[in-house]
Amino acid sequence: MSDVSHKSHRGEYYKVFAVLTVLTIVELIIPDMKISYFAKASSLTFLAVGKAAIVGYFYMHLKEETKWMKFVALIPLSAVAYAVFIILESVYR
Repeated sequence: MSDVSHKSHRGEYYKVFAVLTVLTIVELIIPDMKISYFAKASSLTFLAVGKAAIVGYFYMHLKEETKWMKFVALIPLSAVAYAVFIILESVYR
């Protein structure tokens, strides 16, 4: 038998759940705001990316991974950055 003890993450998970709940409420409020379409779309996109990052970091335990694994998890962001660049280039052409 091993003497490995398990640390409970319950309190941390409740805090993350509360943050995600607040961000979701903000996402529900944004479409009714009297702001430009671009501001709404970019705000909702940033909130979605932020929520995904929080879920990955805490619930998928990326915070406990090595630096190399964190880097590997960030590689898809380069594809997202490229897609945004291409979309913006075509919009302003």
